[in-house]
Amino acid sequence: MTKIIQKTDSLAIERTKLANQRTILAFVRTFIGFLGGGISAITMSVFSNYRWLGYVFIIAAIITLVFGIINYLRSKRAINRIKNND
Repeated sequence: MTKIIQKTDSLAIERTKLANQRTILAFVRTFIGFLGGGISAITMSVFSNYRWLGYVFIIAAIITLVFGIINYLRSKRAINRIKNND
């Protein structure tokens, strides 16, 4: 019976690792979207009055990426701590 519980715990940890990887990919996808929108707003002449909005998007993209990396590393460290305690 303990072997089944250990295998289940191991699989749960693997699922948590995969969820953490999906989360960082979502942050990267959001970063790319903000960055693309910001660059478009800055370079397109149609949006010349809204150039400031492009800079806001680029700053938001950088903040999103940094927050995503920090979140990923914290979660990874917590997962490894749980895995090593078992």
